[in-house]
Amino acid sequence: MKKTFKCLTVLIVLTFSCKVMAQIPKSEKQYLIKFYKSTLGDTWQNSWNLEEDPSTWFGVEINDNHVIGLKLYRNNLKGKIPAGITALTNLEHLNLAFNALEGNLPQDVFKVVTLKTVRLEMNKFSGSLPTDFSQMKNLEELSMFNNLLEGEIPDGIGSLESLKILNLSSNYLEGSLPKAIEKLSKLEQLELFGNKLAGSIDVELGKLMNLKELILSYNKFEGDLPSSVASLNNLEFIQLQGNDFRSLNSLMQLQSPKLAVFDSDDEFLNMKFSKVADSETRLVDTKFEDVKH
Repeated sequence: MKKTFKCLTVLIVLTFSCKVMAQIPKSEKQYLIKFYKSTLGDTWQNSWNLEEDPSTWFGVEINDNHVIGLKLYRNNLKGKIPAGITALTNLEHLNLAFNALEGNLPQDVFKVVTLKTVRLEMNKFSGSLPTDFSQMKNLEELSMFNNLLEGEIPDGIGSLESLKILNLSSNYLEGSLPKAIEKLSKLEQLELFGNKLAGSIDVELGKLMNLKELILSYNKFEGDLPSSVASLNNLEFIQLQGNDFRSLNSLMQLQSPKLAVFDSDDEFLNMKFSKVADSETRLVDTKFEDVKH
């Protein structure tokens, strides 16, 4: 009798364990497997055992029986992000930075309404940015620097009402800075270094009262820098060099006690604001963070 009871106990425990491990919907698991195969998962630095439960897979975060994070930063991913990522209906964090992914930027990434962070920097994505961001009301970080993106920054970017970080540096973006950017009232970092953006800046940058980093260097901007920039008292990094600005005089009135880096083509202003002696710390492209969030 005792032996039978022990066997039943073990069977119950095993059954319960299987139910605990079977965490995510079939559609989410199927997409993860599709993603694994499309990005040559067998060659990843940290690969998955597809025979095991997804809760054991590297970089997959699960909460309340749904995938909320796919964090495969610097993991030797190659190939393309497959279509269908909207199957991950509760995804909050997508971090595929510092890999070798290629192909057109997947448009359905921008239809995942729960996303808070999208980090695709240091890959080989091509194509253009989507025109419609209206479904991404929760997005706080959009980082896609060092890719092969072309075309203009669309006016639709103004729909990202929760955005705090926008980093599109080192691509091939062109056209003017869209006026819709001034709607991003929570923005803390605007980084557009090393593109082909041009023309006068017809954006009231002074509306971005939370802005800490303004990186516009090495584009083709011209005309006068908007005078409202002088009202941004939280600025810590300003880099404007490598443009054709006619005047930066509006910055003469800038009062930002946290200002640590100031670079422009105006040597007088550089001397006025510069507080960092080591020139190696003053380049935006050396400031990329090795962060896996």
